[in-house]
Amino acid sequence: MSIRWLTLVPLIGIFVGVIFANRVTPIVLGMPFLFFYVVLWVVLTSVCMAVVYKFDPTNQEGGEPPCTRHPS
Repeated sequence: MSIRWLTLVPLIGIFVGVIFANRVTPIVLGMPFLFFYVVLWVVLTSVCMAVVYKFDPTNQEGGEPPCTRHPS
């Protein structure tokens, strides 16, 4: 299974989770809960992308990107 499927986690978290997190209370870190939830997913998106970048086989040393063109 490809590690790239991890990129769908933030998409699902933001679009589907907002439906369940749509409330003002409780106040978390001085922000309404919905705003905190969106900010949290922005941070988690960066973490997910870093994990995908770290463990993606095309980023390993010696791996060549699949769309690289060689000069002719």
